[in-house]
Amino acid sequence: MLERVSQGELPAKHHLALRGPAGQLRYEWCLTRQGFEGPFTISYHEHRPQALEAAGDPVYTPLGSPPAAPSESGASQRPGFARRHYRTLELSCEANAGVTPLLYNADLVLGCRKPTRDDPSYQLNAGADELWFVLSGKGTLRSLLGDLEYQAGDYVCIPKGILHRLLPAPGEPHHLLCLELHEGMGIPRAFRNAVGQLRMDAPYCHRDFRRPCFEGPRDEGIRDVWVKSGELRQRFLYAHNPLDVVGWDGSVYPWAFPIRSFQPRVSSVHLPPTWHGTFESPGALICSFVPRPLDFHPDAIPCPYPHSNVDIDEVLFYVEGDFSSRLGVSHGSLTHHPRGVPHGPHPGRYEQSLGVKHTEEVAVMLDCRLRLLATRAALEIEDPGYEASFRGKS
Repeated sequence: MLERVSQGELPAKHHLALRGPAGQLRYEWCLTRQGFEGPFTISYHEHRPQALEAAGDPVYTPLGSPPAAPSESGASQRPGFARRHYRTLELSCEANAGVTPLLYNADLVLGCRKPTRDDPSYQLNAGADELWFVLSGKGTLRSLLGDLEYQAGDYVCIPKGILHRLLPAPGEPHHLLCLELHEGMGIPRAFRNAVGQLRMDAPYCHRDFRRPCFEGPRDEGIRDVWVKSGELRQRFLYAHNPLDVVGWDGSVYPWAFPIRSFQPRVSSVHLPPTWHGTFESPGALICSFVPRPLDFHPDAIPCPYPHSNVDIDEVLFYVEGDFSSRLGVSHGSLTHHPRGVPHGPHPGRYEQSLGVKHTEEVAVMLDCRLRLLATRAALEIEDPGYEASFRGKS
């Protein structure tokens, strides 16, 4: 969560009456986290925000069987600890379908989405914070707290409980990497000072983050919202316009952050990925790799050293640039290196990195505390030669 923001009409103090021009009472709505002990946002509505009803039964979609053609083996995930490469640009997504899950564990779900038109209904994730990375496309995230513009290269955060819908700009092919983080996500504590400001030595500042632009009530004629929690989805209908907010303040709201605003660390020798940590969740660390000078010790080997992550699964989403350690990966590639199994540079890349002074790579990385499983949709876009490539074969 970021610092407190105030927008629109507000009473002098929370839980006091706010009235409209004709004396009508506004309805206060509180979105709280960690019970009543965490960050919160209070909004004021023209209508009763609880005036909605369930429309139909819940829909259950198990992650082991997402809507995709089954693999040849028919299994939802292959056993073992093979290193994997998924070509997400080849992912076949139904027009304006939701996120197609690719990897998951008890802490998170990782998938991709390729929206082609405006969401026809509102969405509300009741079970997880969402963090998107926009590989391509631009548009607007519309929520009850205002409009948030996004473009390629942005992270977009949607806190749990925020009603929203996506409005892709026409003619802008979209490709989104989407994370659902069940235990929430936010700024690492080490980047904040005692009063909550981002420290001067943090890898970004408050000015780097874009917040919603609030204009007051807006009736789009839409009354239905799909509420999601984990593998369950259910449709609800409002009795009124749900975007009827006249004012709000608080610390829980959507935001966007450009990955190139991340300030990378530079050292005389190679730094571990944790130095690129950008956002954190109890189950994952999200890291950003951006263009930067490389290690400046005269004998430094800039290429990442071979290593075994015995306590985490590592995922890397390739955005652009040349990666010193990898062959055969490109824009939209997603690699998964499971815990315990050694991985590192492809043959020849370690030696070739000697003397290299700068990198133009851009990538998003996740370190996950629990083992990740692959969905059938992921197996349909898997590179079958990736495991052998570590031995110099393809």
